[in-house]
Amino acid sequence: MPAVVGLGCAQLTVCVGASGVRKLQDVVIYKDERFYCSFPSVVRRPDGELLVAFRRAPDRRRFGAASYTHTDPNSYLVLVRSRDEGKTWSETPELIYANPFGGSQDPCMVQLSDHSILCATYGWAMMNNVSRDRLPNVGWTGNFAFLGGSILRSQDGGRTWQRPIIPPHVPGDATLDIFGNPLPAANRGAMCEGKDRRLYWVVIGKMTSKPDHTATHLLISADKGNTWKYGCLVAGDNKIVFNETSLYETPKDELVAFMRTGNFDDHTAIARSKNHGLSFEKWVDAGFQGHPHHAVRLPDKRVLLVYGYRHPPFGVRARVLDAECTNAASAEETILRDDGGNGDLGYPWAAALPKNRAIVVYYFNSGDGTRYIGATVLEIERNRGLRGIRG
Repeated sequence: MPAVVGLGCAQLTVCVGASGVRKLQDVVIYKDERFYCSFPSVVRRPDGELLVAFRRAPDRRRFGAASYTHTDPNSYLVLVRSRDEGKTWSETPELIYANPFGGSQDPCMVQLSDHSILCATYGWAMMNNVSRDRLPNVGWTGNFAFLGGSILRSQDGGRTWQRPIIPPHVPGDATLDIFGNPLPAANRGAMCEGKDRRLYWVVIGKMTSKPDHTATHLLISADKGNTWKYGCLVAGDNKIVFNETSLYETPKDELVAFMRTGNFDDHTAIARSKNHGLSFEKWVDAGFQGHPHHAVRLPDKRVLLVYGYRHPPFGVRARVLDAECTNAASAEETILRDDGGNGDLGYPWAAALPKNRAIVVYYFNSGDGTRYIGATVLEIERNRGLRGIRG
């Protein structure tokens, strides 16, 4: 069956309270019943073109597998394009990267001030008939060994990609890759480029005091991602696990980390740095469920925070935060989708569009069917008290 792209169905709603969010349309970006598609990210190019990157792997259920899986030796990173603000999309995905040693995961794109694009990713290697005793200190899930992270760069709008940049390992994490080297740092989520033109990236590392737990750490690059240095601990706890994190810089130059947690009833956690990543304040409970997150600045300087919701009713949700992201707990929650078939969905990523609109991309399923890449287009009224501010 050929891929289905660019199908839309308008679903209008009333504005939601003070946030002024109006849902305009749900769109199918890419769907092919032969493939399991997931974990997207989106950037808007200077000329208005939208790029959506995602992981595509064979849907093994088509071949008799009992269920879906998030690890696959044939999972590749691909992208599609839209030149009409997300109404229609290119039909044939373009290859970003195929890891020669395993499946690639979670292409997390960021567009830099020089208009180049970085794409952070990580991988899993299938190790059938390999004893774990032969690979000590390697991270495992089933029969897949963790390869760690890498970063790809494009200088031509995603047409071509340079060879992977291998980030350093997280200090104190004794995990090795399959070749016996210190594991390159990795995570799912958005890094950010600060006003100082440095790149800030929150990655995960196993805790020395509790190796089955992960904490989050900050890496910093002063040369647009070519090399990285360790910054500081972002969040760690002997009971609570911290992992997938998106980072956002506020107008006051504060770094805000929106973190997925484990052993914490799926509550969002937030940590903040007020000194350009020298240290982070103690993390706080945001007071709501959902993961993982992405934050994007709106024209009036407020922040659209989007996140998956893997509880009934399954779907995608959002909040509009103040410019400094101080009201996450009290900001009104907007339900973007609540018609998902189960919890295997979400991982939203957003981009601002002209005319006070935004597009939120995610992966989705209906009735446990084909996993596809979809989007919701929103209109967000400007904050009336900030009408004179331009984005």
